[in-house]
Amino acid sequence: MALRKVKGTLDRVMDKNLQDLVRGIRNHKESESKYIADCIDEIKQELKQDNLAVKANAVSKLNYLQMLGYDISWAAFNVIEVMSSTKFTYKRIGYLAASQSFHDGTDVLMLTTNMIRKDLSSQNMYDAGVALNGLSCFITVDLARDLANDIMTLMTSSKPYLRKKAVLIMYKVFLKFPEALRPAFPRLKEKLEDPDPGAQSAAVNVICELARKNPKNYLSLAPLFFKLMTSSTNNWVLIKIIKLFGALTPLEPRLGKKLIEPLTNLIHSTSAMSLLYECINTVIAVLVSISSGIPNHSASIQLCVQKLRILIEDSDQNLKYLGLLAMSRILATHPKSVQSHKDLILQCLDDKDESIRIRALDLLYGMVSKKNLMEIVKKLMVHMDKAEGSHYRDELLSKIIEICSQSNYQFITNFEWYVSILVELTRMEGTRHGKLIASQMLDVAIRVQAIRHFTVTQMALLLENSHALVSNSQRNGICEVLYAAAWVCGEFAEHLSDPLNTLECMLRPKITILPGHIQSVYVQNMLKLYGKVVKRAEDEENEEMLKNVNELLSDKLPIFIQSADLEVQERACCILQVAKYVGKLHEKGAKMGDELEQLYAGDLNPVAVKAQKKVPVPEGLDLDEWINAPPSDSEEDEIQGASIFTMGVSQEHRAIYQYDDTPSKKTYEPTEEEITKSRSARKVEQLHNPNYLKDDGKSKRRKNDSVKVDNIPVAEINLSVPLHIPGSSSDKYARLSAYQDTDSKNKRNKKGKKKKRKHGDEESDHDIEVLHAVSTVVDMPEGIHLSDNDNDDDNSNDLNKKLDMDLDQPLRDDERLPKTKKKKEKKKKEKKKKEKKEKLKRSEYEVAEGITTPSKENISVSQQPTPLDVQLPPMSSYQLLAENTTLKMTCEVRATNQRSDQIIVSIVFTNLSQNNIKDLEFNVLDTLNTKLIRGLGHNNQSDAVKVPFNILPESQNEGQFAFSVENITMPQKLRGTLTYIVKSADGSSHDKIDFKLSLPCSSYLVTTPCKSADFTTLLSSGDLTAKSSLQLTPTDSILHISLTKLCFFLHFRVIEQVDNSASLYSRSIQGHPVCVLVKKVNDSLKIDGKSTDNTFLSNVLDDVRNLLTAES
Repeated sequence: MALRKVKGTLDRVMDKNLQDLVRGIRNHKESESKYIADCIDEIKQELKQDNLAVKANAVSKLNYLQMLGYDISWAAFNVIEVMSSTKFTYKRIGYLAASQSFHDGTDVLMLTTNMIRKDLSSQNMYDAGVALNGLSCFITVDLARDLANDIMTLMTSSKPYLRKKAVLIMYKVFLKFPEALRPAFPRLKEKLEDPDPGAQSAAVNVICELARKNPKNYLSLAPLFFKLMTSSTNNWVLIKIIKLFGALTPLEPRLGKKLIEPLTNLIHSTSAMSLLYECINTVIAVLVSISSGIPNHSASIQLCVQKLRILIEDSDQNLKYLGLLAMSRILATHPKSVQSHKDLILQCLDDKDESIRIRALDLLYGMVSKKNLMEIVKKLMVHMDKAEGSHYRDELLSKIIEICSQSNYQFITNFEWYVSILVELTRMEGTRHGKLIASQMLDVAIRVQAIRHFTVTQMALLLENSHALVSNSQRNGICEVLYAAAWVCGEFAEHLSDPLNTLECMLRPKITILPGHIQSVYVQNMLKLYGKVVKRAEDEENEEMLKNVNELLSDKLPIFIQSADLEVQERACCILQVAKYVGKLHEKGAKMGDELEQLYAGDLNPVAVKAQKKVPVPEGLDLDEWINAPPSDSEEDEIQGASIFTMGVSQEHRAIYQYDDTPSKKTYEPTEEEITKSRSARKVEQLHNPNYLKDDGKSKRRKNDSVKVDNIPVAEINLSVPLHIPGSSSDKYARLSAYQDTDSKNKRNKKGKKKKRKHGDEESDHDIEVLHAVSTVVDMPEGIHLSDNDNDDDNSNDLNKKLDMDLDQPLRDDERLPKTKKKKEKKKKEKKKKEKKEKLKRSEYEVAEGITTPSKENISVSQQPTPLDVQLPPMSSYQLLAENTTLKMTCEVRATNQRSDQIIVSIVFTNLSQNNIKDLEFNVLDTLNTKLIRGLGHNNQSDAVKVPFNILPESQNEGQFAFSVENITMPQKLRGTLTYIVKSADGSSHDKIDFKLSLPCSSYLVTTPCKSADFTTLLSSGDLTAKSSLQLTPTDSILHISLTKLCFFLHFRVIEQVDNSASLYSRSIQGHPVCVLVKKVNDSLKIDGKSTDNTFLSNVLDDVRNLLTAES
């Protein structure tokens, strides 16, 4: 033994340690990969040894290699071995490796539960500390569930070192196992008054993080946090508490009135910029929520603005950015307080930091008024001309359009100025916002009828000067404005002074290099212009004009017919045939102008943003079904082998037509021999081709010479402004507006020099006359209105929703974490030494059945909240489905918001016999509305679903079966059969059990949170057209028990309870809201319900009657 120890010590001396590994990597810079590969081989050999010190050394080297990017997941089991060491230095190495490499998918994590539990209850606090540190990095749902009680025990440890770590890791436990939040909350609340500042700040941190998403659940802690805010001197804790108050204030406005004074004192006194910023943010939130409750809140706003100005003027870019960010929040509610600092915001546009410039642009968006819009846009245009870098220039352009178009052009008083601005923006080269400019041109032309003549005139000028835009079509997207110009000139051609000239501009050959969608709009609107020209020529009896326009189309349209774009081809062919037909009729003396104009009669309104989404899907149409089934693999191979047209298709075009979910097939890669043969064949073909220029010897020699780029002569080209549209400039309208403002001010001053304005010299926006009206008419599907529900956010899968629970209600029995059962001692009398040792040992843990594993210590009864005086009856959501002497089946129906066409039936199979049960097959008879999902290739009703487990004697297991549902307004009953084989000592025997699966309408309801204000709005909206009532005498006379049953069994949620009445809410998986009012009148209950479907509501109330009147 002694020789073995000496040998092991010598081996450790000779082994490479971490320092040797780092030194070796630095010395092998040229062959680093090879050296590391050799080191990994050595590490693998070291991990095979029995000496734990050698393994710990190997794992420490793996830690370093993992930080270099190498995968060490193959050593997960060895890491656990080092973690289980009794020596702290080795244990720390193991936990560090686990925290770096373990994740949810690590298979061996299941082996760590008891080991971590042992470390958490270690007498050495550093063992528990390193276990908590590592666990926070690789905690899983199972670990959180199994170790929650052990961690809660450490929250009451006498050692602050462990208390603060346990409090912090509870946040990770809550994220993985939300059911632990309610049992742990009382202890977490106690830690807010912990004498140790570290544990107290940890509790503040955890609660603030929890309250960030669900603040209403933590309103009851407001007095405690207010006490901490006024007494704590820790800036970090103050920042967290102030952030929490910022979230709580909108929910409880009375709280904001108490916060103003202490927050104002902190703003005056603190020198910490981080704390100052959070105080200002919270003051803003307070003033927003109680703006009507404090008459003199302007002083607080001015204080915040002054402090923010200091931040913005600071040389630190981070403070400047935060100051602008907070200023934007004040701007939303108190714009006048910020508008006085417009000069400072405009100065930030010259800042070298692009993020600050963009943030200043966001501020300008809210500072705009009818009075200063032209001035701000003019300055932004100047900045855009000077801007360096396309990204910031694009941001300026988009912000100019966003500022002008906000709130249906609320601040624009002169739309001729705005159209001129849009035309000037077309001079921007390299912009990616051509589509945005085009959409604004279209929107203004359609919705502002008063300036259509001016708009059409400007668009016609754009078409005349389209050569400057067409030449840059390959480099930028500004050519998109030609799309709008062509459409506006065609749609409103009556405002054109010379439609024939505009038609000639649209038929220029250079147009063919534009993108296909722009060409198609050009061709489409040629027919509109053609109709106007024909109509005008017929009215003026100008035969020459008719002849010219027909010849123009006949000569120019064939260019578009030869286009590579299919839509351009089709439209050009159509128009050409129309023109030829009209020409023949003109030869016969017929007039066709009125008929051509009727082709495009009527006004086009803009389509609402969500109109397409609101179009109801026709009955029987399945949008997910294949129109043409994808070809089989053999067909694809034949097509691929036979096709010679796809060889030249670019990757971009191939990506457009390839279905996203199908993996791309491997293309054929030619060998070197085939490449050589193809090259030689090509050279022979070129040699015999008379139209191909051959190389001579000189050219070959020149080919090998290096090309000297510097010697190539470069001609200087003086480019003027990229595009100048002759016509009205925006500056003209800005000067006119300024002159009118000055003139009106002078008149007012003459009339009332002695009168002073009460609120300063600023002119109200309401005094400025708007020259043009903006139409707000949009097209929507029939029967659909803009006020319909537009909520696209479905946060049913959000993890924070699971943490949204009432923390003030007492714990139910099923919410308490399980207690540990200690093993009985085998011997009652033992020696004193053994008794002492036994006291030091931790009792072994037993694995409890169900979803949780109990731990050693639990919350004492005295520490748990006192339950209600009302004794609730025992409740279980599992209903008996069928039973015989061998097998018992209980089921529960589960519905979720994730699928509106599917429910899950969870069935627990209990073996009542002493024999094994195997080969279980589950089947039901489908109905028209409800069908069992049997999997791929099993669509026949006779196909049973095989249950993927066997059942041991006197044990149970659970299986889940999915059902597709269509119409949920009617209850369903499905007949089914379970067949199985009972394997006994005498042999095997087949057996079956028949059952009826009931699916009432209430099984499709999902517990859905609903605020009291939203509940009131829903009731008063008029959408709940279905109404029904019933009166019953419940088996339990206590209202609380009846409400608990409704919430537990029928998935309702109590919105509000006042005396002997309560409002409840639920929602079906297909979106049927159900609102119920329960009133207790003497010994009976009166229940009124509202929903959107009469049948569904009536069936749900029948379920309510059956539940409350059933004998328990």
